[in-house]
Amino acid sequence: MSRGSTGGVFLRVYIALVAALLVILAVGLVGVSLVNDWRADQYRQRLAEAPMTLLTALVAAQPEERRNAWLEQEQERTGMGLALTDTEMLGLGYWERRELDRGEVVTRPASGDSGWRLFHRMPDSDTLLVAHFTGLSERQPQQLMLMLRQWLDAVPEDQREARFQTLRDQTSLTMGIGSGSPAGLSSSQLEQLDANQVVMNVEPEKPSLTLYTRLADGRWITVGPVRPFEPLPVISIGVVMMVMLILMGIIVYLLVRGVESRLRHMERAASRFAAGDFDARVEARGSDYLGQFGAAFNSMAAQVQAVLSAQQEMMRAVSHEFRTPVARIRFALQMVEDMSDSPTIRRQLAEVDGDIESIDRLIDEILAYARLDSATESGMMFEPVPTALMPLAEQVIGSLAPMYPALDITVRGDSPTADVDARYIQRALQNLVSNACHHARQRVMVTISVEEEVVTLDVEDDGPGVPRRDRKRIFKPFTRLDDSRTRRGERQGGYGLGLAIVARVVQWHQGQVAVDSSTVLGGARFSLVLPLQRGDEESSTSSTP
Repeated sequence: MSRGSTGGVFLRVYIALVAALLVILAVGLVGVSLVNDWRADQYRQRLAEAPMTLLTALVAAQPEERRNAWLEQEQERTGMGLALTDTEMLGLGYWERRELDRGEVVTRPASGDSGWRLFHRMPDSDTLLVAHFTGLSERQPQQLMLMLRQWLDAVPEDQREARFQTLRDQTSLTMGIGSGSPAGLSSSQLEQLDANQVVMNVEPEKPSLTLYTRLADGRWITVGPVRPFEPLPVISIGVVMMVMLILMGIIVYLLVRGVESRLRHMERAASRFAAGDFDARVEARGSDYLGQFGAAFNSMAAQVQAVLSAQQEMMRAVSHEFRTPVARIRFALQMVEDMSDSPTIRRQLAEVDGDIESIDRLIDEILAYARLDSATESGMMFEPVPTALMPLAEQVIGSLAPMYPALDITVRGDSPTADVDARYIQRALQNLVSNACHHARQRVMVTISVEEEVVTLDVEDDGPGVPRRDRKRIFKPFTRLDDSRTRRGERQGGYGLGLAIVARVVQWHQGQVAVDSSTVLGGARFSLVLPLQRGDEESSTSSTP
């Protein structure tokens, strides 16, 4: 799992989280709007309860033949449309009919923008009283207060309180009867009240509206205070919801961030371990799944490190132990050769000496690979320094050209400076050029090129090339191909460690090695890709404006 892919996964998580929060915010705002609509409908219904109850009582008190005429008369006074209609003609819904059956008032917006329609069932009848008003004005509450006074004055004085109580029981408005002079009214308002007028007292501080009128017995009745509808402030609620969502998002982010941080730590440890740093471990804290995963990773890493260390120790020990008997055999052969003058014996001894030389080279390569596998040489780690690659390549070609006089070995390209360990890069390049010389027919070419922040060293030959199926496994230790690129002679054969050493050197330099077909010479092309570090002089020159 690469760092980019991990970041991409969590980036998608964060984007999805933000999208979810925005959806929740939108749903919340829509919900607030719906709640406001419902509250406004309930507010209108509460305001309409007392007037509609009073109107139905007044209509019911009229003889049936005079009801329509009375409604027309009151319609002129109140400025509201008043009519009696059969329930079935209105097309009311189920829940609206249920509310009417319970004696409640139903409010419905009129068609278009022509105000509201109020419905209330007449006592002991299927007929509905329908009131239609397009806007609220002072005339409507004043006329309704006059109707209320008329309705109460129509009964004896000792029955007015009971009649008034029946109206109060059917409404949620604050209503009352008092004697004397009501508090909070100015002198002019008291004069209006004594003149049997309707007084509308507005208190802008609250704000609220209270209606007063005086009965025939001298007492006064009051309705209110009636406060205007106050919808839930969408902006304030939106801000609160936004703050809550942001806090929730921060909490979720911190939780996810903690998981992401632990996964990144494990990813870095796994990458270091894969690159050969077998001491890499993760901090296995906690007993959750990630903690258990970290503990399992550490256990696996320790076991792998122990196995590899044992293999390296065995390889080094065996290689070192081989050196002494090989040296003794070579010394004995030299003594035998000095004691014999027979050409046949000398020729056979020379062949045996060549075999011993091959064994000696194999031991050298095994030790070199073992040192690279543990990232040390004589107890020292890699020491990358700015190194000019063109002179290094020329030195490699200069050392190999005398061994292959029939081949045309050339180097071309740029002259970059890279931050490398010259010893190991020279060894890797020498292995590649030597491998190319083993299989080339006439030409071997080394090309050095620079592109952006990397330098590429291509080693090409005009030999048979490497089959596509073998291009990955060719860099594994002790791999020797069985096709036409295998040894062209018994003495020319390698041991399958040269390219493995190249791969290990490039890996420790955080580079890449690959093989494909040469488009110039037609054989194989081995490419070393290494990070590029410019020298001080070149860096200062390139940074000059």
